Amino acid sequence: MMPATTLTTLSSLVTERAAQTPNALAISDVKQRLTYGALDKVANQLARALSQLGVQPGDRVGLWLDKSVKGVVAMQAILRLGAAYVPLDPLSPLTRIAKILASCQIKVLVTQAAYTQQLYAEQLRQGHWNDVDCFIVDTSAGQLNWDMLSQFSNQPLPPSDVQETDLAYILYTSGSTGQPKGVCISHRNALAFITWAAATIGAQAEDRFSNHAPFHFDLSVLDLYVAFFSGASVHLIPQELAYLPQHLVRFLIDHQITVWYSVPSALILMMQQGDLLSVEGLALKTLIYAGEPFPIKDLRSLMDLAGVRFFNFYGPTETNVCTYFEVQALEREAVSVPIGKACSGNRVWALKPDGTEATADEEGELIVDGPTVMLGYWGHSPQGNQPYGTGDIVRLRGDGNFVYIGRRDRLLKVRGHRIEAGEIEAALLRHPDIKSAAVVVVGEGIRARLVAFLVLHQSSQRLSVVQIKQHCAQHLPRYMIVDGVRYLEVLPRNRNGKVDRKFLVAQALQTNKKLNTDISQPKRLKDENLNRSNNLSPNSRF
Repeated sequence: MMPATTLTTLSSLVTERAAQTPNALAISDVKQRLTYGALDKVANQLARALSQLGVQPGDRVGLWLDKSVKGVVAMQAILRLGAAYVPLDPLSPLTRIAKILASCQIKVLVTQAAYTQQLYAEQLRQGHWNDVDCFIVDTSAGQLNWDMLSQFSNQPLPPSDVQETDLAYILYTSGSTGQPKGVCISHRNALAFITWAAATIGAQAEDRFSNHAPFHFDLSVLDLYVAFFSGASVHLIPQELAYLPQHLVRFLIDHQITVWYSVPSALILMMQQGDLLSVEGLALKTLIYAGEPFPIKDLRSLMDLAGVRFFNFYGPTETNVCTYFEVQALEREAVSVPIGKACSGNRVWALKPDGTEATADEEGELIVDGPTVMLGYWGHSPQGNQPYGTGDIVRLRGDGNFVYIGRRDRLLKVRGHRIEAGEIEAALLRHPDIKSAAVVVVGEGIRARLVAFLVLHQSSQRLSVVQIKQHCAQHLPRYMIVDGVRYLEVLPRNRNGKVDRKFLVAQALQTNKKLNTDISQPKRLKDENLNRSNNLSPNSRF
């Protein structure tokens, strides 16, 4: 493993490996494979092409394309210019893409021809953002594209004056105001996690990492960069296969994957529908999950896999992974797995409502301080050296491990995604017939469902679930589209005057036992039922 003292930027991971083991496989997708030497050279060519388009240190370059080797090459090229890359969800609606492009003032967009045709549609060009230059990763006559890279030198670029504290990438997450938030991560932030993770899981050059998460999801950071740090190979799972369990299990076998990292939902499907526990030919050595709790019953079954180490990683995008727990055995009476202790060089503690630090068996908000804490949100004041409050309520066990309890705010967790209820509600309120809205999550893991409670204007007609979904799809990414709808005459309030979300969850559970079906035609809640919410504690939170 290369000494950490030589690492100052994420691009140096590849350049150093290219110098040491140029013929070793670095990355593959369904169409292409690149060795470290080839990855290094084509990244140099693309960096020169982007430089010709005006990309300079400190600029932001958007990545709006399907998951592929070319996307990883683009990341490396952007970093070599001292710029920062901004991965965009290819499944997001155009309005959301436009918001992000405008938010961080994208200098150049690396994309596909099919996306540019959508991008320049007239309805998107009206007032959202100024036109940007595009580099096309497929053939597109008249524009700078991948086929033209051969005209650029593949030799190393002049050394750039990139510091470890400089911005490396921006990941956009759900925002409570209805606008996506850009989490700014420096080279130092990412490398602190990468070097720790590689040492903790014992990554070796012989390992073969899968990449299940999309590039705009922070789980992909481990897949790509821990592999590059270790001189291992990373194998990209096409987005269209991400939740097809039989194909995923086949992918594990065909590519002889040794390190797997995903949300529990995917692993549960692979067990239940992909026969993961009974297939032969697995090479798995390390299995890491994150993003949501793993139901104990399902985790017990998964741990029947022999010779595999299991890790529970925890951390919001703003800190990447800040605690971890190696699951070596599950006690008979266990009901959950701890999120563990501090990692990545961070310090973590739980802060009680009175401002004092929680001790054993006490609850509080998890606070993180250390090298992986983000630079800040794009367009907002820098985080500086201030600790980050996660908003997650935890309990400190006597053995020093933390247990996740829940949230102190309106942030929802659905199949590994952190979602601000406010962003969905803001999108719903853009419909002319909707007067007020509240969104809650019902169920856990793969059974989690987003349920919208709606109040219509007096003269409006009730909308179908399909109509609501179509409206959401115009403004929100796919994972934020509501699964069910309830109609109310008024939203219930607690004693503080806030929407009583705990009561709404209880109502959804009571009237819809089958969480996998739409809740499209429920009975309206009567006013006297709404008053029941006053019996709830004024400090209750959901």
